Amino acid sequence: MKDLPRVTPGKISDNLHNAQDLFYGNERNAIQQDSLSIIKKINEIFSSSHHVYKSRVDITLKDKVVEKTIVGKTSTDLITIDGELIKIIDILDIKKIS
Repeated sequence: MKDLPRVTPGKISDNLHNAQDLFYGNERNAIQQDSLSIIKKINEIFSSSHHVYKSRVDITLKDKVVEKTIVGKTSTDLITIDGELIKIIDILDIKKIS
């Protein structure tokens, strides 16, 4: 251990921002805001007084619009009455059908 050099800390003159999320461009920020709004819409559907067991919804995916009956959700997926899993990341918009 005596062979190791002494370490002297240098002065830090700049303002550090270690807790900031780093990304390139604005596309990631837009996707992050969209996914938060989708999650908010999903939570509103499940917390609605009209949702007892299932809710009919129109789900806009990247390539199509589907009408599904959703009965549950996980942290990453929506669960349909048929047992199908729809990834929340793939959802562009979701609307409840009355």
